[in-house]
Amino acid sequence: MSNSTDIDALIELMAKLPGLGPRSARRAVLHLIRKRALLLTPLADTLAIVAETARECLNCGNIGTTDICDICRSEKRANGELCVVEDVADLWAMERSGVFKGRYHVLGGTLSALDSIGPDELRIPRLVNRVATEAVSEVILALNATVDGQTTAHYIADQLAGRVRLTSLAQGVPIGGELDYLDDGTISAALNARRDV
Repeated sequence: MSNSTDIDALIELMAKLPGLGPRSARRAVLHLIRKRALLLTPLADTLAIVAETARECLNCGNIGTTDICDICRSEKRANGELCVVEDVADLWAMERSGVFKGRYHVLGGTLSALDSIGPDELRIPRLVNRVATEAVSEVILALNATVDGQTTAHYIADQLAGRVRLTSLAQGVPIGGELDYLDDGTISAALNARRDV
């Protein structure tokens, strides 16, 4: 164990990050210290900048450094498609794929009666307003295939019924997936969403 309270504090903070436990945090901190000039100093500088400048987009809820994110400002993205996701990590995953060329709406979670999360705790009223005021022709519900995700999708579908075309992501067997390793729900969704060959 280190003998510096500052280093111990850094290890404790790193251990709070997703995917890092105390042992992984110690290894990461030790690596950062050993590569101080190459990694630690630039990381500290960048963390300070991001802590000062990061903010949620006032329009969609994405994280960026301006009040309106680059995606919402881009006229090329104004194609009438609005993809609804649970959180920013889902938006970033969609962007990594490079397939979707429209705009997004981040809900900030899902409806959950157990956690007392209703529509007003999420950005659902803002979504309904965007559909009414922007030139939205299709809302794509890209929510997780969980009970709360599906409940949220049904609620949004009810709120937007008759106003706009509503679609959802296909669900089923992933590329490279083997049937023997899939759960019953995934196999059922894949069978129900089958298509002609």
